[in-house]
Amino acid sequence: MSEYQYPAAAVVYQEEIKKSTFIVHLAHTSTLAAAKTFIKEIQEKYSDARHNCWAYVAGHPGGSHVYGFSDDGEPSGTAGKPILNVLTGSGVGEITAVVTRYFGGVKLGTGGLVRAYGGSVNNAMKELKTLTKIPSVLLIGDTDYSLQGALEQLLKMNFQVIHIDKQFAANIKWMIHIDRRQAQQAIKAIYDLSHGMVKFTIKHSNDLESH
Repeated sequence: MSEYQYPAAAVVYQEEIKKSTFIVHLAHTSTLAAAKTFIKEIQEKYSDARHNCWAYVAGHPGGSHVYGFSDDGEPSGTAGKPILNVLTGSGVGEITAVVTRYFGGVKLGTGGLVRAYGGSVNNAMKELKTLTKIPSVLLIGDTDYSLQGALEQLLKMNFQVIHIDKQFAANIKWMIHIDRRQAQQAIKAIYDLSHGMVKFTIKHSNDLESH
């Protein structure tokens, strides 16, 4: 799994197009359940609107199984798919967009609707701030105190380390959250640094954030 961007904070964007008001809500939704919950919240908040159209990418942006969209009463293909196209084109994952439309009395036509829904979401995306999701694993191992400085320097200079925890007793117990793609290389480097005396292992995988 490669790293990817995801929303750092929610975005609300509004514009008027030919007298119709379009309100875009973007949110970080790390799972399908979170996406559905967010969509329901917006639908309830704007229950008086004619349409609450939506799309989501509920996980890694490269995984087609996490996509979903709805035209919510607009002509087929004019709302949900254009919204989804903007999301997938952005490369951002774990994101849901809901576009609320208050009809202003002027029909936009199918082409106009596609441009309005896609364009309003594209404008909202310009205001989105993101964080980087790094696929990571936890390396654990014990060293004596004489290796502490050299090991910290090795990790700092050569690897994408997300976080380090240490417990101090007779030896140092290390818990190193590191980019999953570098795990085996790091284990070998630590082994070589200790002249074969220290062998770190992978405890489990996890996804952590990097600002």
